[in-house]
This record gives sequence, C-alpha cells and structure tokens, in this order.
Amino acid sequence: MDKIAVLIPCYNEEQTIAKVVGDVKAALPEAVVYVYDNNSADRTVELALQAGAVVRYEYKQGKGNVIRRMFREIDAECYLMIDGDDTYPLSSAREMVDKVLTHHADMVVGDRLSSTYFTENKRPFHNFGNSLMRAGINSLFRSDIKDIMTGYRAFSYEFVKTFPVFSKGFEIETEMTIHAVNYDMQVENVVVEYRDRPEGSVSKLNTYSDGMRVIKKMLQLYRNYKPLRFFGLVCALFLIAAGILMIPIVTVYVETGLVPRFPTLIVCGFMVMAGIQSLFAGTILEVLNAKDKKDFEYRLVRTRKDREQLEA
Repeated sequence: MDKIAVLIPCYNEEQTIAKVVGDVKAALPEAVVYVYDNNSADRTVELALQAGAVVRYEYKQGKGNVIRRMFREIDAECYLMIDGDDTYPLSSAREMVDKVLTHHADMVVGDRLSSTYFTENKRPFHNFGNSLMRAGINSLFRSDIKDIMTGYRAFSYEFVKTFPVFSKGFEIETEMTIHAVNYDMQVENVVVEYRDRPEGSVSKLNTYSDGMRVIKKMLQLYRNYKPLRFFGLVCALFLIAAGILMIPIVTVYVETGLVPRFPTLIVCGFMVMAGIQSLFAGTILEVLNAKDKKDFEYRLVRTRKDREQLEA
C-alpha cells in the first residue's frame, strides 16, 4: 500500500503533463505518481513516463470511467487527485494530504472559487455554472462545500473504497461531493490557487452538454438520497395544481349547487391521487435510504479492517 498516491487522469495533455508530474514530485517527493491515460492521441504517455510517472490505461472514454479504474486498482492511505492540465499549482498539496493523514478527513476539496478562479478563468459560462452548482447543491443537501466541480481533491482510503462510481464523464465531481455529504463523511475545504490553461491547451469540458449532464446528475442524486423531500415536492405540485383547477368548480357549486366541468373534476381527483402516491413512494424510499446509511457504516468498518490488513 502506498502512503500517498497522486492520481492524474489524462486525455491529450502533452503540453502540460511533464510539468505537472515534476511539480508533484517536488511538492510530495514521497508520493507515487500515477498517470491514467484515456486514449490520448498525442505524446502524453511518452512524456509522463519520461517525467517519472507510473502510466496506466483506461480505454472507456470519460473522466468518470478513468476515476473508477483508478479507485479500483490503487491502494493508498491518502489519494491526491489533480488534473493534468497544469491549472492547479501544487503549493497546497501538502496541506491537503495532511488533512487526510493527520486530521482524518475523508475528502478534501481544493477550493478554487474562493481564490483566483473568477479572474483566471476566461470562460464566463463556466464561472456562472460553478456558482450555480455550488448554490444548488448546498441548498438542496444543506451542506457547505466551497467548490463543487473542482478536480483537485484528496481522499482517504475509506472514501475511495466505499465510493460507487456511476458517472462516466465530468459529472463525477458532483457525484463525489454529494456522496460525501449524504453519508456524513468528514469534508474539509482548502483554498487553492487556480490558473487558466496555457495557450494551446484545450479544455475537454463542453460548457453546455456537460453542464446539462451535471445538473441532471444533481437532480438524480437528490431523488436517490433525499427521496422524501423530492417526492414530497412532487406531491405538493400535484396538490397545488389540483387546488387551482378546483377553485372555479367549487365557486360555481357554492353559488348554484351545480357541478360543471366534470372532466376537470375527474382530472383533479387523479392529480390528488398521484400526489398521495408520490408521498407514499417518498416515505418508503426514505426508509430504505435510512437502512442504506446504516449498512454504509458497516461497510466503512469492514473497509478500515481491510486497510489495517494491507498495512500490516
């Protein structure tokens, strides 16, 4: 088992990967640096090997697929994940690693948004998207994560080995964040510097399509992890709509004693039934979710024992 494993997912990063690996080795000389290549068509692999990294491969395209492979294959007391595009200086690496090793954090978030991100990043929709996701997730999950989409994070062994990766692409960061919040894992925020990509280096993140995937993932996880709130909201929408449609029917009935618009009345009845069904579905799923949280604590205990056996 490695003491510190630095994980660098890469796809066509020949311009920056050698510098990133060199910076990691200077900041954390005791760490093992793993570069996971995701079908690069340039010299990324060659330059990473020359810089002294251990190079491995993931052939299914997508950052989520790469991280799934990393987490399966590598055992370490502390994992530091960083992008291969040289947008994150390594000045905060030691602090982030120490948060895991000595402060027992499960996930450490490299917070770009509280430092230089909005001045360095030249893509305004990315700035807006990051702020929107931070506000949305912190509101929905009642958390205080400073940077939802950052690719600069540190993890404990327990987090890595109990985190089920379902995302295939860039929505993986959202999934990591919500997983940690939902299971009440210890999350620390460390303010890190951010610099924009060097000239000639191209981001693989599509502002609109990947942004929609991230929003979809957030809502999906909200439904899965907070089912009573989610289906309670659906119930409320059905009941409010039914109530609005019922107002003219009730008004006419009070005035004349007649019930006009029978089709509307029937629709209102079905909407009320759908709302009640949604509420019951949310209640049942909430019970199952509580059981899952209890089972997760047992999984954490087993994972810790596995770690102790690997260290022995």
